[in-house]
Amino acid sequence: MTGTRFIAACVQMRSSRDPLRNRDDAVRMIGEAVAQGAQFVQTPEVTNLCERDTKRLRETCQTEAEHEVLAGLRETARDRKIWLQIGSVSVKAGEKIANRAYMIDPEGNIAARYDKIHLFDVDLPNGETWRESNTFSGGVEAALVETPWGLVGMSICYDVRFPYLYRAEAEAGAFMLTAPACFTRQTGEAHWQVLQRARAIENGAFMVSAAQGGVHEDGRESYGHSIIVDPWGRVLAEAGNEPGVILAEIDLAEVANARARIPSLRHTRSFAVETWQAERPQRDAAE
Repeated sequence: MTGTRFIAACVQMRSSRDPLRNRDDAVRMIGEAVAQGAQFVQTPEVTNLCERDTKRLRETCQTEAEHEVLAGLRETARDRKIWLQIGSVSVKAGEKIANRAYMIDPEGNIAARYDKIHLFDVDLPNGETWRESNTFSGGVEAALVETPWGLVGMSICYDVRFPYLYRAEAEAGAFMLTAPACFTRQTGEAHWQVLQRARAIENGAFMVSAAQGGVHEDGRESYGHSIIVDPWGRVLAEAGNEPGVILAEIDLAEVANARARIPSLRHTRSFAVETWQAERPQRDAAE
């Protein structure tokens, strides 16, 4: 599993309140992606469970050691001999819960972990209110993982609005950036694609982001539109809002080409921010 080209796939889900059903759905669609040639497969944020009820979420949540969905997906990566990025699962972590992504290698080993740094605490115009920080603990470290093709940068959903995270990963050597998500329909319709394309263009990197789509059992509605974008900002594949699989070829030469044409990573400069105040006109001395 080497070379300068490979097939990446996004698995778009509509996760329910039943973790084992969600696991089985993910395993089935991963198999569909592999059957079409995928060597790298990514599932969306909250692959294991969409649950807005905090009490039910806590009751369902498992530690990493006992996590049935994580164990099942690790076995799938091993059986299929693929690199599998689990967009995120809920993991019991002390008093709160970690929204944690995993990169699984073709032997089923955990190659990297990433806890979502930026938590979605917002009040939307349609009355939707989200307070992830009431339930989840935020991460404090970015994550790059070494694959046979190069370094892949990890992130989750709301992180995509914070471009400095992706610039740091690209400057550290990432050729591909990822933001698996469960975007709301309202914010997704307004910003999802443009944010994905912007992160790709800014960094001359591929952007691969699997998503949740449709109306879930817990009542939320997610936008879907899993997407793969090339380093020049071209959309190579995009889903609608139904569960399914999208695929695209990742050609590492495109990263070098984009970064040669617009070498912004080499042009980064440090700077200070100074606040200026308008000068007040001097009064006539006679006054």
